[in-house]
Amino acid sequence: MRNLLILLSIILTLSISSCRKDFSTVPSFGQLEFSKDTVFLDTIFSNIGSATYNLKVYNRGNQDITIPTIVLEKGLSSNYRLNVDGIPGKDFQNIDILAKDSIFVFVETTVDISSISDPLYTDKILFDNGTNQQEVELVTLVQDANFIFPDRDPFTMTVNSLILDGETTSINGRFLTTEELIFTNTKPTVIYGYAAVPENSTLTVTAGAKVYFHNNSGLIIDRGASLKVNGSLNEKVVFEGDRLENTFSNIPGQWGTIWLRAGSKENEINNAQIKNGIIGILVDSISLNTTPTLIIKNSEITNHSNFGLYGRETSIVGENLVIGNAGEASLACTIGGNYNFTHSTFANYWTNGIRSLQTVYINNFYTYNNSSGQEITETRDLVAANFTNCIIDGNNNIEFLPDRVEGSIFNFKVSNTLIKFSDLNNLFTGIPEINFDDTNLYDNIILNGVSHFKNPTMNDFIIGQESQAINFGNSDGANLIPLDILGVSRLLSPDAGAYQHIDF
Repeated sequence: MRNLLILLSIILTLSISSCRKDFSTVPSFGQLEFSKDTVFLDTIFSNIGSATYNLKVYNRGNQDITIPTIVLEKGLSSNYRLNVDGIPGKDFQNIDILAKDSIFVFVETTVDISSISDPLYTDKILFDNGTNQQEVELVTLVQDANFIFPDRDPFTMTVNSLILDGETTSINGRFLTTEELIFTNTKPTVIYGYAAVPENSTLTVTAGAKVYFHNNSGLIIDRGASLKVNGSLNEKVVFEGDRLENTFSNIPGQWGTIWLRAGSKENEINNAQIKNGIIGILVDSISLNTTPTLIIKNSEITNHSNFGLYGRETSIVGENLVIGNAGEASLACTIGGNYNFTHSTFANYWTNGIRSLQTVYINNFYTYNNSSGQEITETRDLVAANFTNCIIDGNNNIEFLPDRVEGSIFNFKVSNTLIKFSDLNNLFTGIPEINFDDTNLYDNIILNGVSHFKNPTMNDFIIGQESQAINFGNSDGANLIPLDILGVSRLLSPDAGAYQHIDF
């Protein structure tokens, strides 16, 4: 017992001494240094909290100092919030910094745009007072927006799930009302959960509109419904995640997908940028009539963690289409279907991990396990998969793979196209679909040519003066699509891909 009491006394003594301020300081003398003069908090939406930003405050002197006050100029009414060396608040007294040391100040904000007169919201952090006072500016831009939230159960407050085909799913979201079926450029639209377009309705997105998705969010176009995206050359429609900080500008997987469900019809996307999701566009179901399920033109689908454009037994027409980096395939045309792409660029230079699929992957089958656990493979007709005046490239050896299972039609044709395919281990020797000398399948192609993209890792797939795609497009495709994705004429000398070349 005596030894235990001695041990407890030692622990108590150490605890008291460790909490004691055993150094002397002098008042701050106005010579603080800061990691930045202004803290720019990236654009935020009204009533949605910002990320947390940091400011480092240095004492470069040889004496330990005490800063008498650290306050926000607007005081307690400020919409900014601080955390100084681990302590939250808006007004701090007697903050010590050792000689040749520093402290962190963390800043965040939430602003109701209706409560401010100027969307550029500012304040200052004031360090010390009187003649020793120093300051750091705080600046953020606040955007008003139309918010679409999923419904909640009024009693349990749990988020409601979507009912599709008469069954409750695990997808949080709701169907859009009639008044919500147009997204304009007047305000951004911010979507939480999945916003679904009901049967026999059309969602119209006008030129210049910006649609932001929260985590695990997206769009669903239900059977019998349609999506019309009407961007223009100078006013692109943008679909991306709702994290507006610069550090999130190239982070994939921030939101879910735009899902064109089985039976959706006459979907059209023109002059759009779709980026940073899991799957850019997921398209299901072959159309019951001659009209494709999706016609997409003059658009970019880039930086998705799984697929850029993923078709499952469907019908897609693409013109002046750019599909860039993705964690699996840029373009996957699966379970058969009907696909036609002209003057399009498919390029996958994914650097966030190892890809298991090619830039362009095509098949005519799907597999599943039956009730006995046996794996079953079923095939569907690949009516067509045509690539005319295209570029198919990437940072893997094999970037184009037609993957056929016997049992159904498998029609594809590649014309006037650059293809990256280097079978170093001879894995595809003798496979008819990989016979590049068969002009019924491959007509006037360049195998393993130089695309000469401007900055492929950053999804900039404009081609330069060294590209072998220059003048490689045929005139038939150029006559049908006389302007490239940037509005440049290709009639006189069409280049393969979505872009006419420039000199870097």
